[in-house]
Amino acid sequence: MLRVEGLNVHYGGIHALKNVTLHVPEEKVVTLVGANGAGKSTLLRTVCGLVPATSGTIRYLGRPITGIASHRIAREGIAMSPEGRRVFVNLSVYENLLMGAYGRSEKKEIERDIEWIFETFPRLLERREQPAATLSGGEQQMLALGRALMSRPKLLLLDEPSLGLAPLLIREVFRVIRKIHEEGTTILLIEQNAMAALNVADYGYVVETGEIVLEGTGKDLLSDERVKKAYLGES
Repeated sequence: MLRVEGLNVHYGGIHALKNVTLHVPEEKVVTLVGANGAGKSTLLRTVCGLVPATSGTIRYLGRPITGIASHRIAREGIAMSPEGRRVFVNLSVYENLLMGAYGRSEKKEIERDIEWIFETFPRLLERREQPAATLSGGEQQMLALGRALMSRPKLLLLDEPSLGLAPLLIREVFRVIRKIHEEGTTILLIEQNAMAALNVADYGYVVETGEIVLEGTGKDLLSDERVKKAYLGES
């Protein structure tokens, strides 16, 4: 579904991504693990068209999307739940979900999808009319996920969905990620919680200082001694 080939990205004098190549097969979960500042979020933002590539190609469903405007990429079926949630704090939960469907026009299907979001995230139903600013961190993360899903993406990009959450909420977030995947959505996941990410992923890439240094199935990376030592807290 997504093919990134030889991607380079610069921020001023910083070489943020260095010849990155990765593939995301259809209906799979692929994860990127690595430390803060490794370039993971930059990769997602470049795929979305928010950050320009210096060189390299990004292909989505076989078509090049490098350099295409972000709103056009979104309409092609790519959605991102960004790091830090970025919900519209002055809008209600319901209004935030409607914003996720801004590119759609079929009102009955939009309402059906909102009901599905509320079934998936019962807490959001309880807070349907509350401003997003009044939600807890975990509830805002659920809202950010729900808002991204309202565009009916073929490819869902998740940037640190468990960041700052309590362990119980982390388990809930990954339960939902599994459910979304089981229902056919392809997922590219960035996550500092390497254990949780690799357990849910079909395939993974390890990113260090802008480069892919290791790749393999989620199971293989979980058992790799280098990954254990650097990211799983094992020696």
